[in-house]
Formats: sequence, structure tokens, C-alpha cells
Amino acid sequence: MPNKHIYLIGFLFFFGFNTFAQNKKANDSLGIDNDLMVVMDTIARKPIDILAPTKAAFYSAVLPGLGQARNKKYWKIPIIYAALGTGVYFYSVNNKEYNRYRDEYKRRLAGKDASDGEFPQVSNEGLINAQQTLKRRKELSLLITIGIYALNIIDANVDAHLLQYNVDRNLAIKPHFQYNEMENSSDLGLTLNFKF
Repeated sequence: MPNKHIYLIGFLFFFGFNTFAQNKKANDSLGIDNDLMVVMDTIARKPIDILAPTKAAFYSAVLPGLGQARNKKYWKIPIIYAALGTGVYFYSVNNKEYNRYRDEYKRRLAGKDASDGEFPQVSNEGLINAQQTLKRRKELSLLITIGIYALNIIDANVDAHLLQYNVDRNLAIKPHFQYNEMENSSDLGLTLNFKF
């Protein structure tokens, strides 16, 4: 076991000093100061469009699902329309039933006979309770539909933000090996660099 550690340290010393020696020789022949050398990143990146989230949110506000199409998340569009359609459906059903009970109640207040109406078995008190319940359901359906519409806009905005999220530009993990001359020891580890 100790032999493995000795071989590993020897291997790192050999390649570490060999690399430093090659860089120094190459830079000395070119007349370049090692302390001032800057290595440019060779990976080509797409420029960040800071208005992309705003555009996606605007498109989704104009027409639900259009922001998701702009973000190329086409699978979300049917879900959005199904959710919005369900909310609108329940609103219209509750509104239709509310109008039926309200019209019957108005007809009875006008002096018409209950047996000739649409709901002969329901009392006036029952008609009032049914109207209140259906009105509550109608308003709840409307609120849920508006909430789904708002979630559609928020989803397009957040998704556009996340499409541009990239950490490899400012985050680097590199192995390092240092020889401490004062203590006559070496340090081996990883360096995590994060640039703001």
C-alpha cells in the first residue's frame, strides 16, 4: 500500500515538473512573461439574449402556449389548452345552471305557479341555495382559469430563463499540486474557481 502512494507522488512530480519545464522553455524562447500569460477560452458560446424571457412571457400573454412554442417546449401546449379548456367548460356549465335556477326563481317571484316551472319539486328556499352554490362554483372556476393563464405566462418566462442558464463559463474545477518550500511538503487537491 505505501508503495502505491510513493509511485503516485513520483508520477505527479515527474509530470508536474515536466509540464512546468516545457511551458517555461517554450515561453522563454518566445520572450513571453509567464505571469502575464492569458489563455482564452476556445469554446464558442451562443450570446445570451436578455430579452428572451420577456418575449416568451409576452407571447404567452397574447396567446397561451405561444411562449412555450418560442421556447421549443411543444409538449406543454396541449396541457395548457386542456387545463384552460377544462376551466372554461366548468365555468360555462355552472353559469348555465345558475341562470336556470335564477330564471325559475324570478318566474316564481312574478307570481307564476311552481308546478308549471322547470323545477316543480324545489322550494323557493332551495332555489336560493342552489343559486348561491352555483355562483360560488362559477366564480371558483373563473379564478382557477385565470390562475392557469397566469401559470402559463410564468412557465414561459422561467423556462426561457433556464434555457440560457450556463455555469461552465464561470465555474472551473482543476487539480492542483503545490510544493511548499518552507515546510518541505507537497499539497495535492482540487481547486474550485467561481468568477462573478
